Amino acid sequence: MKARSNTSKNKTTVKQEKPYKPGENPETDAWFNTFYIENHLDYFTHPDQAATPEQIRFMVYTEENERYYPCSDKMFAAIMSRDRSDFIQEKYKEVLQRILELVDRQIEDQKEQDYLKALIKIKYSHETRDEIMIPSRLEKRLLRIFLNHTHIEDPYLFEKAMRNKRVSQSFNSEAFQKALNHVDRSEFVKAPTTITAIKELVEHLELKRLIAMSAENSLWESDESLKYTIKDCLKAFNRPLTGNGVDSLFQFLGIHSKETAPGVGRAKKILWLANESGEVMVDLAIVHYLAKLGHKIIIAFKEGPLFKKVDITNAQEDEVLRRELESALFIQEKNLTKNELLKTLRRDYNIFVISDGTRENLNLLLTSTTFGRIFKEVDGVISRGHEQKRRFFDTHFQFTQDIFNISEAPRGSVAISYKPKHPSVIKFSHKDLESKAQTIIDHMETAKKKGMTVVFYSGIIGSIPGKIDMAKKIMSVFVEFLKKQSAMTFIINPSEHFEPGMDADDLMYMWEIVQSSGLIDIWRFQTYDDIAQAFQIMNKKVPPEWVGKDATFSTGCTKEMRIALDVQKNQPEMQIIGPATEKFMRRDEYGIGKMYDKRLVKAHSIFSY
Repeated sequence: MKARSNTSKNKTTVKQEKPYKPGENPETDAWFNTFYIENHLDYFTHPDQAATPEQIRFMVYTEENERYYPCSDKMFAAIMSRDRSDFIQEKYKEVLQRILELVDRQIEDQKEQDYLKALIKIKYSHETRDEIMIPSRLEKRLLRIFLNHTHIEDPYLFEKAMRNKRVSQSFNSEAFQKALNHVDRSEFVKAPTTITAIKELVEHLELKRLIAMSAENSLWESDESLKYTIKDCLKAFNRPLTGNGVDSLFQFLGIHSKETAPGVGRAKKILWLANESGEVMVDLAIVHYLAKLGHKIIIAFKEGPLFKKVDITNAQEDEVLRRELESALFIQEKNLTKNELLKTLRRDYNIFVISDGTRENLNLLLTSTTFGRIFKEVDGVISRGHEQKRRFFDTHFQFTQDIFNISEAPRGSVAISYKPKHPSVIKFSHKDLESKAQTIIDHMETAKKKGMTVVFYSGIIGSIPGKIDMAKKIMSVFVEFLKKQSAMTFIINPSEHFEPGMDADDLMYMWEIVQSSGLIDIWRFQTYDDIAQAFQIMNKKVPPEWVGKDATFSTGCTKEMRIALDVQKNQPEMQIIGPATEKFMRRDEYGIGKMYDKRLVKAHSIFSY
């Protein structure tokens, strides 16, 4: 990369309050794309690491021509300015200092220590030269050098285990348990008059006390808390809760006190983003309490070691954590489909454990497919700590879910922050999709009662990128042609049931319910002759991208052919019409949120720049 010029005329500044969007300046566009490539955040350059744009849209609501970046607006503006920034340099130096302190902490041999420090400083100088690197990405690379060179799997393993053990001992102490169950009459000055109200007030009080302990650092940083008396615990419980999210969080959880309005709906699916070891024990106390109230909580840990952050290996091997999570279901698969995920979440568990797929504080561009799908399916996200808060709240981006953050605040309080999901987010819950499927099934049953033949028509909808509207038109034109040709037939045209906001995950989930109903008499798969006939009816020549295409080109139709064959085993009289079955094996699997084979992404990426 060419060294940056120091002349002001070559600098391109971007105002922080107006996030940069591609297309404003060719030179800045190049720097913008280089930012993603150099940070290994560009899917088309690093497909094995970075998430697809579709997966990001499962989590982040982006405007047209807007691209998500996993850092604060202030950091991004500083990087895009291409001007020497004291802010960035300070953050870089903090990263370097943490890594060098780790070397001092772990390496005793002076010669080895000097060598490793020199190696890290060389990499540091290289990576920070152009100020295009996000500090968290720099930290990951420098930490990787340390881990690879020393072969130390987790430098903080012992300390993390000790932090967890301290909290466990404190929470299981007689003083803590008595304090947690203690009731001060002043808290019931105006006692509720119904059992339900009393129960909800108790729930509010107990949850408030547990959240207050999330900022009690002495629980995990020293043995001081082991000496806590009932009075000490009660004092900690009285830590004030501040921030714009206090009432919103309790209402989201369906808990209210005399000061807040009743929550709507009790049972929620919650994604809980764990943070530091030690404090995670407080998290788990809260999680177990929420599970007791009927909520389902998916706890996301780091994929691997990151200083004192709790990771998935800790969750599986740390004795204290393992005991706390013995009733939880660990989800190991990193590429769950929507159907597989929903089946898993319907199992008789209230607590689930996953890895977010990253070794950073929070980087949605690097999370696993399973994490992305869970983010989309839950009712809200609870994040922990200042670093996660910065990524969610110090940015103009809004998300597809309501975001909460619980962090330590000044003057001994606990801050609960709330960022509502983008108002334009369209979310189809599995119940919504099941309801839509049932409506279609009801129409099929009505048609059958009238003696009509039920035909399901499977064809290309999204398998040709950028041609969804034309695909829908082709299908609708041909289905109308079939209806005019055939008497007493009820033909299901999938394109009529496509709604804005639906992705391949939603559609396949809905249609599989319909297709497995046993009400289909004829399952017709689109042929090239069908497509050519549609264009002929429209008085148009077949465009080159449609020449030779048929249902076998569609990933969705391939899945539907497999479903059709399974249905036919139980319903032998159902006819399957269309291309030969063996021709369908060319397609594999959807990329997350896509309507075409994930293997077509590389070909599509040629046209993406």
